[in-house]
Amino acid sequence: MQEINKEDKIIFTTMKQRYVGVVFLALTIASGMVSLNSYKSTEVLVTADMNQALAKALEEQQSDVISADTIQVFNNHLQIEGLRGNAVLAVDTKKGFRPRPQVSTATILSLSDQRPSMILWSMALLWGLFGLYQHRRLSLLGLYGGLTLQEGRFVNAKGSEVKLTPMQQQLMEMLWQSPSHQLSKAEICDALWPKKPDASETLYTLIRRLKPIIEEQSDLKIESDRGKSYSLKIR
Repeated sequence: MQEINKEDKIIFTTMKQRYVGVVFLALTIASGMVSLNSYKSTEVLVTADMNQALAKALEEQQSDVISADTIQVFNNHLQIEGLRGNAVLAVDTKKGFRPRPQVSTATILSLSDQRPSMILWSMALLWGLFGLYQHRRLSLLGLYGGLTLQEGRFVNAKGSEVKLTPMQQQLMEMLWQSPSHQLSKAEICDALWPKKPDASETLYTLIRRLKPIIEEQSDLKIESDRGKSYSLKIR
């Protein structure tokens, strides 16, 4: 069997990494939608049960006045056991002080079947942890923003070499090898043009030509901090 080299491994791992966020988002949205659907379905059943219980309670006492007996009878007619003791009767002033059954959101949520939602959320959590693991693997492979530096040349996620001029290559290596991926303007100018009194315009031109190449070949971008420093960041 042919051995998978480092470059092929980077390409394969990068492709998987691109879908981690998409799958995590999809699982999270699915979990929320399933949870909401279960809640809404339970809410309909709870409302129907409370209304029928109230109707029977008022029919038995033949009055719209709420008393301790009304509440007791109302609870006795509730068919959903979890509602007993949790559903209350309130007075609706908009409808001639008629009694109206109420129950908290927490009670409805506790009565709804949230197991499918929890399964999906657990899957999203595990997938998120897998994504962090993959990100760690990419770091160990030397990949940053879809680029890696191999034997003095930059290679993109597709395994193709990024064509750079010698000066662009030197600047990219400086930014790449910096622990923070950031360098001051003075550091760059001193390294690239040590004998030039003012290399500001030359640096500006170099950065301007390098930016589109990096953005086209990777998920990186070169940012300037008011011309005082330059950094290599993931978009």
